[in-house]
Amino acid sequence: MAETTWSDERLVAAARRGDVESIAALVAGAHPHVQRFARSLCATPEDAEDAAQEALIVLYRKIGTLRASGALVSWMFRIIRNECIRRTRLMMRPPKPPFNEVTAVPSAEDEVFERLEAARVAAAIAALPADQRQVLIMRDVQGLSGRMVAERLGLSIAAMKSRLHRARAAVQRTLSDPALGDLDAAF
Repeated sequence: MAETTWSDERLVAAARRGDVESIAALVAGAHPHVQRFARSLCATPEDAEDAAQEALIVLYRKIGTLRASGALVSWMFRIIRNECIRRTRLMMRPPKPPFNEVTAVPSAEDEVFERLEAARVAAAIAALPADQRQVLIMRDVQGLSGRMVAERLGLSIAAMKSRLHRARAAVQRTLSDPALGDLDAAF
């Protein structure tokens, strides 16, 4: 039998059908590629190792759910990317107070300000033209990739990026407008 690459469609198809040897070969073959990609994306070597391990676990457990054999590489790299992003967000969160320390409960005033700010953002998004609003929601709220948004809307990637840029700029202008941002005037 000829040498196959780790993402060979026949190997992937056999793994999707549950062939244990094919799954093992797929995981073993993917390992160096997954590690290299994780090292290029994650903030720390430890996070890269954990992200690579998570991706291989997902590959092992969920290979049967992959819809198309040719989509394996992009699927694996999307898993790694999402895991690296998740780990970066965790690092950026403020540390939780010790268990026995009394935690501050947000005041009613803080909750009102949070709701007002959320309402301002929602209103700014709702005020966008439909084409810009759709791109912004798909990309920034739903977290779809730029390529996926462009494909779903039948746009070129450049057109999608242009709409997204205009939408983000309009929301930012609306939120920074003193007339719209003066919360004291509301009370």
